[in-house]
Amino acid sequence: MSLLDYFPIKERGSDVRTEIIAGVTTFLTLSYIVFVQPAVLSACGMDMGAVMVATCVASAIATILMGLLANYPIALAPAMGHNFYFAFTVCGTSAMGGLGYPWQVALGANFISGSIFVLFSNWGMREKIIEAVPASLRYAIAVGIGFLIALVGLEWGGIIVASPGTLVTLGNLHSPPVIITILGILFIAILLTRQIKGAILFGIIFNTALCLAWGLIRFEGIVSRPPSIAPTFFKLRLADLFSYPQVFTVIFILFFLDLFDTVGTLIGVSEEAHFMEGGKLTHAKQALLSDAIGTVVGALMGTSTITSYIESASGISEGGRTGLANMVTAALLLLSLFFFPLVKMIGGGYRTPLGATLYPVIAPALIMIGVFIIKAVRKIDWEDYSEAIPAFLTLFIMPLTFSVTEGIVWGFISYTLLKVVQGKGKEVNGVLYFLSGIFLVRYILL
Repeated sequence: MSLLDYFPIKERGSDVRTEIIAGVTTFLTLSYIVFVQPAVLSACGMDMGAVMVATCVASAIATILMGLLANYPIALAPAMGHNFYFAFTVCGTSAMGGLGYPWQVALGANFISGSIFVLFSNWGMREKIIEAVPASLRYAIAVGIGFLIALVGLEWGGIIVASPGTLVTLGNLHSPPVIITILGILFIAILLTRQIKGAILFGIIFNTALCLAWGLIRFEGIVSRPPSIAPTFFKLRLADLFSYPQVFTVIFILFFLDLFDTVGTLIGVSEEAHFMEGGKLTHAKQALLSDAIGTVVGALMGTSTITSYIESASGISEGGRTGLANMVTAALLLLSLFFFPLVKMIGGGYRTPLGATLYPVIAPALIMIGVFIIKAVRKIDWEDYSEAIPAFLTLFIMPLTFSVTEGIVWGFISYTLLKVVQGKGKEVNGVLYFLSGIFLVRYILL
């Protein structure tokens, strides 16, 4: 049986040409991660070149698995939001509200999280955990992560800066990095408004050209041999992982984010592709397994959580219906390995005369990605205060504390408390009571 016979192209109303176009389209819409991921994880001391290789290879492997096991045109790559949690909350310094883990230990925690996900993909436990967390908090967590990503984008672009009296204030709007960031935001916004696919990638290219013209970055070539993955390959530390404070919370949050991000994306994208039958995803088990294996492989190679990408909807909108589209997307991810000079130029940042490092090429992309994610806010029931207040605390505390964990904790505790006061304590899942109690004890003992 040939590879083409493996994919039910005709049965799903597609053809080879359409699948190829869909795979290319999906790659164009998610390819920003090839540039963004090294920039984000280098903030916690990881080697940019090794992170890029780990990102491309692990994403390609997970994307191929999704195409072969589930036969879905749903690509996978490091999750936005998860990478910020990894770099700034888990590995960030205490001065930034982080736990101060070495990145090797953080990779170990991610590996454990992914391994648990692999086991849960074959059991019914994932459904119980999903049912335990109310929809309002799931949406609020997504929105809070979106705000956090946008906040980082605004900081990296110099649009907002630290201020002793008000925590943050407006930056110098006349400085070249800020001007370029603003122009990049406008450019991407115009492309999105015109419904042009690959808007984020084109925005990165546009800002790269502006930074080159302004002399903020230096051209270092386009094509080269792939950098070495040795600095991050199998560098995760497991031996002393559990000697670090709050490690169980970290593993839980990593698992929790991966689970809900994956399920939410699979359901959302599959609805558009008509993969749902009777309200159920026909190959959910295989899809979740592909996602979980991707996270494990990513941790071994040296990158943060791999998950299903909502950007796959762009390929599906072009008619992609089978895993063949994923083979095309995976091939392009592997081809990206030979463009490290571009990644280094784009993600390396610009050092200002005052010693700060700004990222005017990447910043507009982060801000607009925040826009994509926070759309879930409309799904929260704002009329029921027992739902609205916990959701508000979750999505508001995340960016203000620079911590995904703290937002989730405040949401869980407040939701449980308000439902009990409202006389609806029986509606709260026992798992949520248990987690809220643990988090409350954690605050008391801090």
